[in-house]
Amino acid sequence: MEVGRYPLYKTSEIAALASVHPNTVRVYEEWGYISPVPRLTNGYRVYSDVHLFQMKIARILFQCEIVQGDIRNKAREIVTTSGKEQFPQALHLTHEYLSHLKSEYQHALLAAEAVEKWLHEDVPTGDKTYSRTEAAHILGVTTEALRNWERNGLIVIPRLKNGHRIYGEKELSRLQIIRGLRSAHYSLQAILRLLRKLDQLPTDVITILNSPSNEEDVVTVTDRLIQSLLEAIQGAKSAIALFYEYKHLYERPH
Repeated sequence: MEVGRYPLYKTSEIAALASVHPNTVRVYEEWGYISPVPRLTNGYRVYSDVHLFQMKIARILFQCEIVQGDIRNKAREIVTTSGKEQFPQALHLTHEYLSHLKSEYQHALLAAEAVEKWLHEDVPTGDKTYSRTEAAHILGVTTEALRNWERNGLIVIPRLKNGHRIYGEKELSRLQIIRGLRSAHYSLQAILRLLRKLDQLPTDVITILNSPSNEEDVVTVTDRLIQSLLEAIQGAKSAIALFYEYKHLYERPH
């Protein structure tokens, strides 16, 4: 169907063109990811090329499965801005999103490199010890974070005869690695997998962090963080290219 020289699509047609299920098209309208869809006198929805463009943007950006940090929220903000037909602003947000992803990717690489360096350094020695509160202050984390890492098996903290935990230089060194990986949004499961394997036999750090085993009960996306970030970066670049490809469409009156 065409109105003037611009085609209109049925729900099934635009779903096929955007490679999504027809129900997804309706949900995206309900959630504001595409513009309000006009209806014919018989009640059928009719979609334009603007809707198709919005659907493609949503599909590209929601292919990114990363849920750590605010990455997913940034992708959703772009899609909702596009759904309001604020396309120049959505393009600006996509450029910012790409910069953010590149920064997160560098953080993830640096954290992995820090572990590689740690592997080749001598184990810290010394008689100085610290309480949990002191260790948390040195590391710049909360005492609850230290409890959580210990509960999840990332580290074993020795105790005094009175039951109080005591942190030595060796424990602080290991905790610094855990803190760095967590700051780079690696999951606890990925860090635990890494530390267990490194305790047995040092090997390639990035490979371990991005290779969850079949035996793990819970596999989160951040267990393959670096690869996921690379995929998200490519998705953001594709979205930017799509904005420029369809620029003639959303800059004309419609």
